[in-house]
Amino acid sequence: MEMFLWTWIILHSAVCSLSLPDISDEKFIEECVREHNRARSSVSPPASNMLYMTWDEDLAITARAWAKNCVFEHNVDLKEPRRMHPTFPSVGENIWTGSPPSSFDVTGAIQGWVNEKMHYSYGRNTCTKVCGHYTQVVWATSYKVGCAVQLCRNGVSGFTDREGAVFVCNYATAGNMNGRRPYESQGAACSGCDGTCVDNLCRSKERDSDKSYDRSPAGDPALTNTDSNYGTILIARPIVLIVTFVTAFAVRYFYPDVFCYE
Repeated sequence: MEMFLWTWIILHSAVCSLSLPDISDEKFIEECVREHNRARSSVSPPASNMLYMTWDEDLAITARAWAKNCVFEHNVDLKEPRRMHPTFPSVGENIWTGSPPSSFDVTGAIQGWVNEKMHYSYGRNTCTKVCGHYTQVVWATSYKVGCAVQLCRNGVSGFTDREGAVFVCNYATAGNMNGRRPYESQGAACSGCDGTCVDNLCRSKERDSDKSYDRSPAGDPALTNTDSNYGTILIARPIVLIVTFVTAFAVRYFYPDVFCYE
């Protein structure tokens, strides 16, 4: 009985502690931006028109809305830019998914996209295998990014029926335009764009500034309360946490030696 209760406490504490970062998490935002710019500043051959990439709250909201669907496919609204973002004329998208959810790591997920560069030839502007995620990451004129990760307890449609995670990044303006290279390589770094050159990336106070928009993206299951994770977070987890504390108190009361240490 003692072993059962102790095991139950440990398992439920682990479940309650399992979480993935929200789009307002400063560390998450900083890591997403840093890893994108790390890849952009180190392209080979060097880029003459590579813009510094900064966070866009609205792109992150759109990414979160789509990630909540827990499907391994692109947003159905990508061909309708105004449904993706209120001002940009086009939006691009990269998706990563993995199982179990603990396999998610911002740096690892983005690096997985960047690793596709081995399949891309800048000289021929061709791919030998999948490389569209990489070319979107280093698309010179895509200067805003917003990402979100979603815990999918019932699996990810099109990938696995086991518990997993979906990581979505949206970009503006969109990259991967047919027939175009992701960046120009004529001249020195930043020689083809206006602004200040920092780490081979062109920065601009106006372009890099934060902007906020008051809107709710279409297709967000949280708005219709159909996302099971939403209910789990708001209702189930607090209940489990309360039960855990009550059980821990009962164990401490009836089996005081369980919590003794030498």
